[in-house]
Amino acid sequence: MSLFELLILAISLCFDTFAVSLGGGMGLKNNKFSKKAFIMAFFGFFQAALLFTGWAAGALFAPYIIKWDHWIAFIILAYIGGKMIIENIGDKESKEEAAIQVNLENIRTLSILAIATSIDAVAVGVSLAFVDLSLVRVLFVTLFTFIFTALASLVGMESGRKIGARIGKKATILGGLILLLIGLKILIEHLFL
Repeated sequence: MSLFELLILAISLCFDTFAVSLGGGMGLKNNKFSKKAFIMAFFGFFQAALLFTGWAAGALFAPYIIKWDHWIAFIILAYIGGKMIIENIGDKESKEEAAIQVNLENIRTLSILAIATSIDAVAVGVSLAFVDLSLVRVLFVTLFTFIFTALASLVGMESGRKIGARIGKKATILGGLILLLIGLKILIEHLFL
């Protein structure tokens, strides 16, 4: 694979993170750059680390990863997204009760989302092992996966904050729908494409 193809691959891995960060940005209370930088680094680290781990594991674990990764990602994202939608439908809830968001400031939620949006990176990493890339090229795509994922997270959070301020409670439902759609997309891609 050429360096350009590896660059495109790194970019393609960050779209799920962007969408999750969009939903998370809608409920982000702490607007300090240090908090956003932590979230960016967290998403970038998991995406890059799981890509590299997939490459390192290679064909040894491929049958197990490919068999279940899409179901794990779908269940996690559908659960979180479905919970957000269900808890925010209805007009008799108080403002506090309706404020269930994708809380990127909660380390547990952030960890779950970072892993769920990075599971595809394991499969991509495994596929890179079959292409017989040099370690230098693998490190190149790993580094740029980290960079693009972190930037996608920042753009998503900033966009989500602007959208969330305008549409209020509907933002949480939209965030839940985004998570459900990402999970469904992962499932469909792995089952049918």
